[in-house]
Amino acid sequence: MYEKTYPNKRFNLTLQFLKKHISTSETILDLGVKNPFSEIMISEGFSVENTTGEDLDENRNAIETSSTNVVTAFEIFEHLLSPYEILKSVKADKIIISIPLRLWFATAYRSKTDMRDRHYHEFEDWQLDWLLEKTGWVIKDRQKWTNPVNKLGIRPILRRFTPRYYIVYAERS
Repeated sequence: MYEKTYPNKRFNLTLQFLKKHISTSETILDLGVKNPFSEIMISEGFSVENTTGEDLDENRNAIETSSTNVVTAFEIFEHLLSPYEILKSVKADKIIISIPLRLWFATAYRSKTDMRDRHYHEFEDWQLDWLLEKTGWVIKDRQKWTNPVNKLGIRPILRRFTPRYYIVYAERS
């Protein structure tokens, strides 16, 4: 698949999960600016539009006015102060969300140079599940995977066995 272009297995597993639940005849609003994964979705035949970089905590207009069938949010919820408000604003009947999981052996990610590249939340799986249920979504499928790194040390070893990413497919109740 894309292993030669994108060495991280995350893109391959995310694409497999997307194809399992969403057909190419459905339209997708991908939260966040156009990125390598939205390009992969388009190259695989999906009809994708992205938000344009607006602060979704402050301006949910793109979400509230979208007429797409599906919303995807790949590794964006941890950057939002209020994912609850985003989930309540979605008009589509289907959503796929992936998040990095909180790791007990690593602190939350915080860029020292880019204020927008900080994690306000690092979820445990049950927290995202609860958030989806509280906002009217029914989880239909979920998956976790690890993110091994080719380094030496205790944390790299733990990353081989500890799930780092969690992806959920849900539908409106």
